[in-house]
Amino acid sequence: MSDPILVPLPGNDDLARGLGHALGMEIGGLEVRKFPDGETYLRYTDQIERRTVILLCTLDRPDEKFLPLVFAAATARSLKASRVGLVAPYLAYMRQDQRFKPRESITSVHFARLLSEHIDWLITVDPHLHRRSSLEEIYAVPAIATGAAPLIAGWLGRQVKQPVLIGPDEESEQWVASVAGQANAPYTVLRKIRRGDHDVEISLPDNDLCRNGTPVLVDDMVSTGRTMIETIGLLSGINTRPPICVGVHGVFAGTAYLDLLAAGAAQVVTTNTIPHESNQIDATGLLAEAIRDLTS
Repeated sequence: MSDPILVPLPGNDDLARGLGHALGMEIGGLEVRKFPDGETYLRYTDQIERRTVILLCTLDRPDEKFLPLVFAAATARSLKASRVGLVAPYLAYMRQDQRFKPRESITSVHFARLLSEHIDWLITVDPHLHRRSSLEEIYAVPAIATGAAPLIAGWLGRQVKQPVLIGPDEESEQWVASVAGQANAPYTVLRKIRRGDHDVEISLPDNDLCRNGTPVLVDDMVSTGRTMIETIGLLSGINTRPPICVGVHGVFAGTAYLDLLAAGAAQVVTTNTIPHESNQIDATGLLAEAIRDLTS
């Protein structure tokens, strides 16, 4: 079998360079553009016959990325690639994992079935698995879910004096406890009282703990940032140090990033699973190790 080739979809070039260097792997080219009518044109610029093609595509804003990704995978198969793998540092469509209202679409299941038809394996970082035990409950291919907790703990150890970790809700406690344990830091999680779909009150269980260190708000994904912004307000009310917000995936819907800074966050820090100016924690090594496991 010929050597694997790493092929980034548009917008994934920086991470591809890091992975290519870490793995000693060739980075392939993919020409992707739009026809005047909005349809996608796609062409591989390298020979991929009988090679393992590793597509790299982080899936924030997934609706505009999904068709080019599927075309890239299907084209690789038609050009007789031996295998087609996908590295999706951020994996979309994981939150809608049950019907919360009658007749809702469980989009996580449908997305997984569609994607599984076109790839042989999947690697991602901290997918939203709150109500599932593994990706393979919905994906029909081998799927590795790597965890960024050690990376976050390492960053905290190097950059933050006396961190006190704060998780967004009870569901996050296991993950926050893992980060805190590896960082040798105390932690707490917010209490949420839900009175309706848009009426949620949050509270801090231990004000004294938060005053005795640097509050670090941690979550697997920062999208609207509303819970973090509300928490920053609570911390301001009890006169803590300015908090640091840390997320694995910086989705940042709308003005969320600027809103967090305006609310009083000392820093907003993410991994580079989604390219953004907040990226300070490098997931390259984590992804490279998983790729080695599936291609060795």
